[in-house]
Amino acid sequence: MAEEEFTDINGNSISLDCQTRSAFCREFTVTSPKLSLRKVMVYTCFVWLFAYAVFFFTENTTVLSSAIMLTLAGMMIHIHFVKVDHETLLIIGSLGVQLSSSCASGRESTIFIEMNKLKDIVINEAVYMHGIIYYLCILIKDPADPETVTSVVPLFQSSKPRLNCLVQVYRSCQEILAQSR
Repeated sequence: MAEEEFTDINGNSISLDCQTRSAFCREFTVTSPKLSLRKVMVYTCFVWLFAYAVFFFTENTTVLSSAIMLTLAGMMIHIHFVKVDHETLLIIGSLGVQLSSSCASGRESTIFIEMNKLKDIVINEAVYMHGIIYYLCILIKDPADPETVTSVVPLFQSSKPRLNCLVQVYRSCQEILAQSR
């Protein structure tokens, strides 16, 4: 399948890349736009101008030094922990589901859920701010009672795609789950 353009819940452009590896294996990658240099420059200039105004009235140089250190630390934390470049869902019918996310700094995190622990993949809805959003999630079953759900693992938490994107991923996942049962 090809890469398609969608939007997230905030109206920002995201892309969904669907790769069919085999009849029992598909990979979905949701990619968010890169970090905007313009936005970074505006925030940096705002903080530094505010610090310079405080310095102008107080004549305390630690204000300028603190503003520079605070800005650099804030950018590093944002790039390393907050800004996610892409999230990937790899579903293998006989094995399980792998979820991975890659941050702008290159840091990656991966979770694997075995197929025998997976009850289902569903689209759920939640109240977010003053509206309702939809999200794709994995239902984990209780080992003692297979009919009971012990936990819910949300997918694509950072990119937050809209329903039309989630439906496409959901249908493909359900095809694979139906074949493996």
